[in-house]
Amino acid sequence: MKVHYLRIVRRAFRALRHKSLRHRPWWQKISKPLFHRSLWVPCRDTVASGLAIGLFFSMMPMIPQSIFAAILAMRAKVNVPFAMAACFITNPFTNVPFWTAQIRLGQWLIDVLSLPVPHFLEKATMSLPVVGTMSVSNFIVGFLAMGVLMALSAYPIVHLFSAILPHHLPVRRRGIKVVTPPLKN
Repeated sequence: MKVHYLRIVRRAFRALRHKSLRHRPWWQKISKPLFHRSLWVPCRDTVASGLAIGLFFSMMPMIPQSIFAAILAMRAKVNVPFAMAACFITNPFTNVPFWTAQIRLGQWLIDVLSLPVPHFLEKATMSLPVVGTMSVSNFIVGFLAMGVLMALSAYPIVHLFSAILPHHLPVRRRGIKVVTPPLKN
């Protein structure tokens, strides 16, 4: 497992540090903090936080989920590969079940908690073959709530995995300090 993880990380490093991108100033501002070694070394706490960020963004209905997850993981100084990989639980095959669950969760939360919905969202509807005609507000409340629930579930999952298999996911980082490199203008 560790060899496979290291192979994936090395491939990502090579692809993102391609010589056609390496010398561009806008790419250097992004890639210098992104390639800091402490963001790529797995330990229990950084993996849990990275997975939480990735699972939250995986529930958002937008195309560049992994880019936003990587940027937030970089800013929060957590594991970037896990944040990006967690975004791929939603794909063309799993989107329909997730969207159905999000719509139903949103409807349930609006009904049970009697959340006030803005009038312009109340009137906007969408038609889905499996679910039928639903309000857009159900979907918005649903994907936000599902994102928070998925993010919160990442912590016990990672800590349980670390307790069962401690040699695969160490508790602390060894020998690598979390230091933000200075940005040069």
